[in-house]
Amino acid sequence: MIENRELSMDDYLAMLRRRLVVILIPTLLAPLAGFAVSYAFAPKFTSQATILVEEQKVPSGYVAPVVTEDLTQRVATLEQKALSAERLRPLVDKLTQQGVLRPGNPDGVMDAIRAGISIQPVQAVVIPPTSQAPKRAGQLPGFNLTFSASNPREAQAILGGLADIIVNENLKDRAAAAQNTTDFLARQVEDAKHNLDDLDAKLANFKRQYIGQLPGDEDNNLKILMGMNSQLDANTQTLNRAQQDKAYAESLLTQQLAAWKESQTSTNPQTLQQQLATLQSQLITLQARYTDDYPDVVKAKRDIAELQKKLNELNAAAANPEPSSGGEKENLSEPAEIRQLRLQIHQYQQTITQATRDQQRLQDQIRLYQGRVALSPAVEEQFKQLTRDYDTAQKGYDTLLAKKKDSEIQTAMEREQQGEQMRLLNPADLPDAPSFPNRLLFAAGGLGAGLALGLGLAFWLELRDTSVRTESDVVAVLDLPVLSQVPWVGVEAAEKNGNGNAKSVSRSRPGDEKKETVEV
Repeated sequence: MIENRELSMDDYLAMLRRRLVVILIPTLLAPLAGFAVSYAFAPKFTSQATILVEEQKVPSGYVAPVVTEDLTQRVATLEQKALSAERLRPLVDKLTQQGVLRPGNPDGVMDAIRAGISIQPVQAVVIPPTSQAPKRAGQLPGFNLTFSASNPREAQAILGGLADIIVNENLKDRAAAAQNTTDFLARQVEDAKHNLDDLDAKLANFKRQYIGQLPGDEDNNLKILMGMNSQLDANTQTLNRAQQDKAYAESLLTQQLAAWKESQTSTNPQTLQQQLATLQSQLITLQARYTDDYPDVVKAKRDIAELQKKLNELNAAAANPEPSSGGEKENLSEPAEIRQLRLQIHQYQQTITQATRDQQRLQDQIRLYQGRVALSPAVEEQFKQLTRDYDTAQKGYDTLLAKKKDSEIQTAMEREQQGEQMRLLNPADLPDAPSFPNRLLFAAGGLGAGLALGLGLAFWLELRDTSVRTESDVVAVLDLPVLSQVPWVGVEAAEKNGNGNAKSVSRSRPGDEKKETVEV
């Protein structure tokens, strides 16, 4: 190829015509070689199965799904579980006993199974949101399982076993997840119940300890305290009144005793006259303080009347003296007035004693209720803290109990297989033709490789070719203009030259559009 010149489309077409054989030979031979090479590889048969993911039969608005994990991630997890040695070893032993697999190294067989399995989603769809189910983007309706082996029956048997393992593992995982959730919530509910019982016992002990001092009792305590203060005032008045009456009765008793003793020792009208004057003065004093119906006033009047009667009798006896009967003894017993005064004094004393006890009791109760009122803020704070903790524990217990009920419903739904299920839509098929090697694909690859090889050889030959064929080649090589062209006369014309040497020839080849000048 002549360097330092620009190639046109005619130049490229001329190159293609010159090297057409070099390009066609590898292009035609390479597909045959690729097709033949495909027979050197051991055939692989691929079995395929389809697993459909069915939606939950119970609307999610009534029963929430127990497993919310993305299906793609769950499929990957199920694949890892199905390919674990714990699941594959029983399958390999079973197929070996059935004669599907040749006895050998189980670990090698399991490695081959792991290498030959493939899981592909069927399609990705977008489920529109409804009133019962939220929008879920990219949810898979199912997935395809493929497995390749050197024997079609072996590929079918292994893929069928793997599909069954995946379906059963999904069922077990969902049931186990639902049961584990229920058991966990049951333990949480039990712990919450113990905590609630402890707080309930603390609250009951607090109420018993501070009975009458709780926040709701503060108003009642104030009302009771006010009533007790009123009772204390009335009791104090009664006590003071009883003490005054007792003192007055005691003074009257003293006077009556003195008068009675004097009357017993002497019947002198002058003495009786003095007693009468004394009683009259006391009557005047009582009438100044009390009304005529007051017992003391009535008694004083009665005493004055009796004393006046006795004085009249003495005066009459003194005027008409009679012999005295010596057999009769003088009655020395106290008169009824003195006994009545002693009884009144005793009653007053009982009233004072009872009033004193009531006063002490009222004062103690007033101090008690005053202490309750004073401690009400501190007790209210502690009560609010206990009540707040109890309410929080009660709400937590109610929430956990509701979740436990929901989980039990979810567990029952999974146990009855009403939740999301994986169902084998298309069982593992028996391949009738090998999936590898694809001989047509090998031939097509050979065709592409032969064409690339032919083009590469042609390009390499053109790079090494330094022939001058066109006027542009001459100009590029000599860097001089072409003055004339000699037509091609053939080899015979050159041999007729007298010297037998051809100086220069001009030739025209079939298919060339321009004449080429060649130096020989």
